[in-house]
Amino acid sequence: MGFEEFQTARGTRDVLASEWWQFEAMRRLTLSWAARFGYDPIETPIFEKTPVFLRIGESTDIVQHESYRFIDAGGDDLTLRPEGTAAAARAYVQHGMQNASQPVRLCYFGPMFRRERPEAGRYRQHTQFGAELYGTASPLADAEVMLLATRVVDAAGLKNPDIRVNSIGCEVCRPRYREALMEFFGARKSTLCRDCQIRLTQNPLRLLDCKVDVDLKEEAPDLQDFWCDACRDHIERVMEIVAAGGQSIRRDRHLVRGLDYYTRTVFEVGHPSLGEQVALFGGGRYDGLTAELGGPSVPAVGFGMGIERLLSALPKPLLTPTPPRVYVAHLPGFDAEANQLALKLRDQNIAADCDVLGRSLKAQLKEASRRAKLALIVGGQEWSGNTVTVRDLGRGEQDLVALDEVAHYIKKRWQEDEA
Repeated sequence: MGFEEFQTARGTRDVLASEWWQFEAMRRLTLSWAARFGYDPIETPIFEKTPVFLRIGESTDIVQHESYRFIDAGGDDLTLRPEGTAAAARAYVQHGMQNASQPVRLCYFGPMFRRERPEAGRYRQHTQFGAELYGTASPLADAEVMLLATRVVDAAGLKNPDIRVNSIGCEVCRPRYREALMEFFGARKSTLCRDCQIRLTQNPLRLLDCKVDVDLKEEAPDLQDFWCDACRDHIERVMEIVAAGGQSIRRDRHLVRGLDYYTRTVFEVGHPSLGEQVALFGGGRYDGLTAELGGPSVPAVGFGMGIERLLSALPKPLLTPTPPRVYVAHLPGFDAEANQLALKLRDQNIAADCDVLGRSLKAQLKEASRRAKLALIVGGQEWSGNTVTVRDLGRGEQDLVALDEVAHYIKKRWQEDEA
């Protein structure tokens, strides 16, 4: 068995320290903004009973090709979570949140799993931040989740993102549009790509999402010509509210999104620097999903944001600095004392490293210069006098500090550096 058998599976990767801190920074940023908008965190299981995700739509790529579905040892049909909306909606129903004061606002940050072709910013195990708002059909709710999403993108460093939005209609007006699409594309079936020939009967709206039959899409009937008055009023009001919030928003007649549960509003967030066709993430309204999951029909709207894709698009890394560190070095024979001092500092909320390899003082200080800003040198006459030498590794300066004052001295230095 070769070495390659013990490497990460295709579409997955190890997140090492420097990148891990970027994910942590994004987690803090997203949840902080969600809290400002009144969203409560929820964490659903990584796997669910498969029927939960079948409600996404059995004609979708996620259900047909991309789900990690398995039968466990007990015979249960389970699926690794490919997206967060269905799982959050299941939790909403299961825990009777429809009986709580509405609206209910939920957010989550965690791994999702899709067996799709790996590419830049896309992994089979990826991280997603999502927000879901239940209990109101008001266009104010649609606008709220869009503004939350774009505030996060802007705060992360992609200033002035834009929103492409559309309405895919409702049960009143969508059937007429579906018929018009089937008539238009049906007359041209022989020229359609293979995927679109399947979509023609299974999910005609997805024909507008094709990246191959681009010219035909331009000639296809426009959704807005089929909107009922309620759908027209809704999307126009959404766009007015978002624009009033200082956010760039425009209609994209071809935007439909890929999941069957959407109704009325669908949207994608992008950025001018990424080009017209690149979407960072998207979302929309899904008023019937809770009924599909065994609960009452509750209006809802939300989005899912792929963290890997967003991080890869940022103009510079989004970093939460690691805590300032000190390195406790020691003269020969003082290794136990150095480790005890490091432990005392950790107990006082100071990150401290210490040699455990038996290196010389010179080697320890060399290691300290890579890992810390301050080095404490334990041993010699200074130690006998209950003092320790504190060396600034950047400036080359050092002070003699009483042992019982070391923690206070270090914290004061950190405060001075931050100022």
